[in-house]
Amino acid sequence: MSKLDASTTLKRLRNHYRLVIMNEDTYEEVVKFKLTRLSVYIAFSTLFILAVSLTASLIIFTPLKYYLPGVGYGNAKQIKEYRDLKIRTDSMEQALSNQGHYFENIQKVLEGNISKLDTNKLPMPKLENSTD
Repeated sequence: MSKLDASTTLKRLRNHYRLVIMNEDTYEEVVKFKLTRLSVYIAFSTLFILAVSLTASLIIFTPLKYYLPGVGYGNAKQIKEYRDLKIRTDSMEQALSNQGHYFENIQKVLEGNISKLDTNKLPMPKLENSTD
């Protein structure tokens, strides 16, 4: 297989081709284009760059960025405030849960629904053997 020469590659990029769109029923030419491989490559590259830049600008300059994970939290100060609020909320939930258990126990005591513990079944503390 022979190597492709740069001049032959350029010639192939500049060869002219005709793209004809025809009506299938009447075989009438609807549209006809004169194209080269280079012009098609440039057109698709331009469309790709425009699509990427449009997508990036939509994400950067609109509130869409807040829907992306990890991007929409803001600067470091806002992240720290968010973390502190989350910790405070968790501790408040824990305190509320503990307070609910406390009130349930107090209500049981006031109603007389105390479960009595059998002290005979409690484990005995181990005494140290001292030989003085």
